[in-house]
Amino acid sequence: MAHDTTAEDLRAIRLDQFLAHPPAKVWRALTEPDLVARWLMPGDFKPEVGHRFTFTTTPKKQVGFDGIVYCEVLRVEPEKLLRISWSDGKRADWTVTWRLEPEGRGTRLFLDHEGFDPGDEVQQLSRRIMGGGWPRMFGAIEKIAAEL
Repeated sequence: MAHDTTAEDLRAIRLDQFLAHPPAKVWRALTEPDLVARWLMPGDFKPEVGHRFTFTTTPKKQVGFDGIVYCEVLRVEPEKLLRISWSDGKRADWTVTWRLEPEGRGTRLFLDHEGFDPGDEVQQLSRRIMGGGWPRMFGAIEKIAAEL
């Protein structure tokens, strides 16, 4: 189970979890488009700095989200770090960073989803919704890495 390392941070979701797979396999799960579509959302992702892409998912009317996430790859360090911008195209401009650290025979996977406005009720609702969803993604990433 992924654990939230800063439960009181209204500006971010910060999680980490140990995965019993080497960084190379976890990296593949995070960056190969067909694998990303299995654990996150379908989209035209490529792990290339500057690549702009979208993910599509179920709209969430309670936060005014139409189901399209607009992203750009900001940083790529193979088997170490992936940072993307993450926007709903309206009021949210966040960054999502995945960091991989070798740990024993596996990988410690860190997630930082940053940029939430503490004074914006809709953004805080989004933070709570995604804060509940991201931990489930760790399990899906681990399952995919186990298949590689």
